Amino acid sequence: MTVPCQRGFSLLELLVVMFVIVIITSMVSLAVNSGGQDLRLESDVRNLADVARYAMDEAELSGDDFGLLLQRNDSSDRQGIIYSWRQRRPEGWRLPELARDVFQDTELPAEVVLELELDSVPVPDFESTEEAVDATPQVIFYASGETTPGALQWRDRAEGDLLWRLEWDMLGRFTTLRRGLADDDDAF
Repeated sequence: MTVPCQRGFSLLELLVVMFVIVIITSMVSLAVNSGGQDLRLESDVRNLADVARYAMDEAELSGDDFGLLLQRNDSSDRQGIIYSWRQRRPEGWRLPELARDVFQDTELPAEVVLELELDSVPVPDFESTEEAVDATPQVIFYASGETTPGALQWRDRAEGDLLWRLEWDMLGRFTTLRRGLADDDDAF
């Protein structure tokens, strides 16, 4: 009677299997991390559109103009963009008196560059948060229910790829566009 030859795995075979496992794990980890960043950015874009709509409604109801102020945050190491909301009062543009939790300042991820167009004309670089103490907002939502038509574009800082575009017309109708392309579900 012959005994079958029992053979185990060689060291080389084990190393190849381990290498394949490490590669697959790395790819899954990268996919999960980039997906999380994409979801956060989508949430930021949609939140900005929602708060802008709210500011437009609040301007009409209160009779006060509201504005969106975009500034460079030079105080942090990342040099991101901060957007904040302002309300026009007799003493000038100030933080809104009502709904402070809705109108809170938001800092965009440092990996993203934000570009603003008003009436299809690009707006140059934003002022620094340190320079613009009483700055006038770039986008104003008038109590009459109108605003200057415009768009915001979020671009990847490293590659320059268009990630999101938020457009609005004179009546404040907003449209979010992933990669600048319209989806039926994205129009607001």
